[in-house]
Amino acid sequence: MTGIVRGRKCDSFYAFAKLAGILRVRNCEPLVAIATFAPDNLITMSGQNDQIGLIDPNIDPYRYLGIIRNTDGSITRLQESIIPFATTNPDLSSVFTKDLIINPTKNILARIIIPRKILNSSNNNTTTKLPLIVYFHGGGFVMAVSVDSPYLQSFYETLVAEIPAIIISVDYRYAPENQLPAAYDDCIESLHWIKNNPDELLKKYADFSKCFLMGTSAGGNITYHLGLQVAGISEYLKPLEIKGLILHHAFFGGNERTQSEQRLDCDKILSLNVCDIMWELGLPIGSDRDHPYCNPMVEIKSNENLFDQVKTQGWKFLVIGCDGDPLIDRQIELSKILKEKGVQVVDIFSEGGFHGCEFFDPKKLKELTVVIKEFMRV
Repeated sequence: MTGIVRGRKCDSFYAFAKLAGILRVRNCEPLVAIATFAPDNLITMSGQNDQIGLIDPNIDPYRYLGIIRNTDGSITRLQESIIPFATTNPDLSSVFTKDLIINPTKNILARIIIPRKILNSSNNNTTTKLPLIVYFHGGGFVMAVSVDSPYLQSFYETLVAEIPAIIISVDYRYAPENQLPAAYDDCIESLHWIKNNPDELLKKYADFSKCFLMGTSAGGNITYHLGLQVAGISEYLKPLEIKGLILHHAFFGGNERTQSEQRLDCDKILSLNVCDIMWELGLPIGSDRDHPYCNPMVEIKSNENLFDQVKTQGWKFLVIGCDGDPLIDRQIELSKILKEKGVQVVDIFSEGGFHGCEFFDPKKLKELTVVIKEFMRV
């Protein structure tokens, strides 16, 4: 299946990735427009008449992920990796962005996104400080998503402007080159970096006493596991004080299929075979999908005291999902058991949609922003 991009043929995954801004793609010309998901699972180029088919992950899941599986079990990535270093994005007039290196050895990067309004209105006498969201993007631990992926930028801008808040979006190493828990370790390191080496923008404008961890998809998985790990060492993170965890379309799994996974097993956005491949590549060697990194219910059922520190800290969870996402049953199950364990939980499960739909639907993004804004009122 091929698409045409400015007169050049390329695999439809490349076309999708370049349009949606998920990955930088080799051998495709740059595009001006950003893509949205159309109901017929076609990618529609805003402002242009062309439509390019999204490669079916049920037919070629590896190319959908931007990788080739080699005969020896290793992978070859199909996209280039380019380190972002723009200090601001001229297309996002309502925000100012700044990129930073957290760990050059591991190539862990972060992007600060701050409302221009607060920069323009501040003076020497008064400075308004905004709550801080530490955000972890998705990608199934495998796809080479980055803090500067174009599809994330309007997401950042909307959250930052509407809540309002400051976001620091954090990169982490990919699997299978670096299997879990590498991503968890990198994100914990980012919290210590924020504490020990805060940028001047964060020092001046971020309210460290109102910090929220948030993640989408694999980032939601990271947020959950990160919260459990740091709940017992919160004193060592001060002045960073975590108030809550936001799990947006969190990426979990398990050996036994849920009803929603069976109902949406051939989903064109997040098919089960793609999920299985990402877990195979992301989990420690020899693990199956009932490893606690993938299936949190395993650890919850075996450890009665798992959430004691979370409850002691008074942290609350916001769990967000939609019934067009194959993973919704797992998200609902997690929310339910968190409540049973005495954890403060707000859950929002909407009809329709698809995994990560808020990135491509401005109306849904606005609705998401309202939910997060209300949750962050402490």
